[in-house]
Amino acid sequence: MKTLIRSVKIVSKNSDLNGQVKDIFVENGNILHIENDINLEADEIIEGKNICVSIGWFDLRVHPKEPGNEYKESFQSMEAAALAGGFSEIALLPNTKPVVQSRESVNYLKRAGEKIKFHPMAAVTLKCEGKDFTEMIDLHQAGAVAFTDGEHPIQNPDIFLKTLQYLSQFGGVLINRPEDSNLTHFGQMHDGIMSTFLGMKGMPQMAEEIMLMRDLKLLEYVLNTPFTELPVDKSILHFSGISSAESVNLIRMGKDIGLPITCDVYAHQLCFTENDLADFNTNFKVNPPFRTQEDLDALWEGLEDGTIDAIASDHNPQDEESKKLEFDMAEFGVIGLETLFAAINTYNEKISLEELIEKITVNPRKILQLPIPSIAVGEKANLTVFSEDEEWVYREKKIISASKNSPFIGKTLRGKAIRVII
Repeated sequence: MKTLIRSVKIVSKNSDLNGQVKDIFVENGNILHIENDINLEADEIIEGKNICVSIGWFDLRVHPKEPGNEYKESFQSMEAAALAGGFSEIALLPNTKPVVQSRESVNYLKRAGEKIKFHPMAAVTLKCEGKDFTEMIDLHQAGAVAFTDGEHPIQNPDIFLKTLQYLSQFGGVLINRPEDSNLTHFGQMHDGIMSTFLGMKGMPQMAEEIMLMRDLKLLEYVLNTPFTELPVDKSILHFSGISSAESVNLIRMGKDIGLPITCDVYAHQLCFTENDLADFNTNFKVNPPFRTQEDLDALWEGLEDGTIDAIASDHNPQDEESKKLEFDMAEFGVIGLETLFAAINTYNEKISLEELIEKITVNPRKILQLPIPSIAVGEKANLTVFSEDEEWVYREKKIISASKNSPFIGKTLRGKAIRVII
C-alpha cells in the first residue's frame, strides 16, 4: 500500500520539521520520503486545504464494553469511533465482565485491536472491589500498561499505599481517579447553586480534593521508605479526571516539590459547566461532574502551564435504556472518541496547536512509558492527518459509536481528523 499526503503541515513540537509544509510518502507502513513536491505513484492520495499531520493520537482512558456489555459498544464500533476521532492507540480500563485481572484477559484485549493498537490496563484489586490484590507482576509481564480499578477509585488507604510500594519495585504506573465516594454517595451533579436550584444531591469538590491530598501524602511516605527505587523522570502515580481549581493547585504544588506525578483532564470537562445541566439533559451527567466557570478556567490554565499533562476522552458508551430516564436514575458517562480533538480545539483560547497536540500524543505515551513515534524518514508510520479549521456539526445520525450519549450532539465544532495511518 502506497500513500501520499500532499502539502501537509507537520505538527510535532519537538521535531525539526515542526511547522513545515511537506509531502509525505508512506509505503507498506514505512515513511520513505518527506520532501517538497513528491512525484511518485500512490494507491491513495490524501490532500486538502490547510491540512496537518502529527504522530498518531493516543487516548488515555476508554471504557470498553466488550466483553460483557457489547450491546453498548463492541470492539468493532469502538475501534471505528477511535479511527474517526483520529486515534491510532487507546488505553482500555479493566472494568469489563470479567474484569481484566489475568494474563489471558490482557492478551485477549491486546489482540482485539485490528486497525489500531489496544493497550489494556489491569485491575489493582480482584473484581475492582478494593479488597484483594491481583497478580500485578504477572499482569505487567503480560503487557498491562498501567494498574487501576478504573471506574472505582481506590478508597482504602492501605490498599493504595501497598499498591504504590509494590509497583515501585518494577516501575509500574498506578492510575487513580480521586474521589471519596462517601462524600458523593447518591450525588447527581456538582454541589453548588445549580444543584440547589434543581433539587439534586450534589457532589462536592472536596470529595476530589481530600482524596488528592491523601494520595499525595501516601506517595510522599512511599518515597521516604528505605530501598524504594523509582525510574528516573517517570511518574509512578497518575491522577485521572481532575475537575476543580483546587485540584489543579494541589497537583501543581506536588510537582513543585518533585513528586513523580502526572494528571489528565477529560475533554468534555474543558467545555461545559454546571449551568449546562439546567434542562436535565442526561447526556451532561458525568463523573466527575461539570463544575463552575472558575474551575473550568483553572483547568485551561493548568493545561497552559503544564500542570495538567494530558487530555483524555473518558469514552463511556451508554445505551438509551441507561440514559433516557429521569436524571437521578440515568447512568453517568459520555462518548468522546469522535469529538475529543474537535471539542478542545473549538473551546481552546489559550494554548497553541502544538501544545494541544502534545497533550494527546507525546504525553500520554510518556505517562504509560510507551515508545513515542516520530515523523521521520525510515520510521514506522503512526500518523494522524487532520484539519485544524474545518467546521462541522456533530449529528446523532452520523455517530459511529454504538451508543449516542454525547453532550456535543447538534453543536458546531472546529477541527476534524481526516485519516489515521498506522
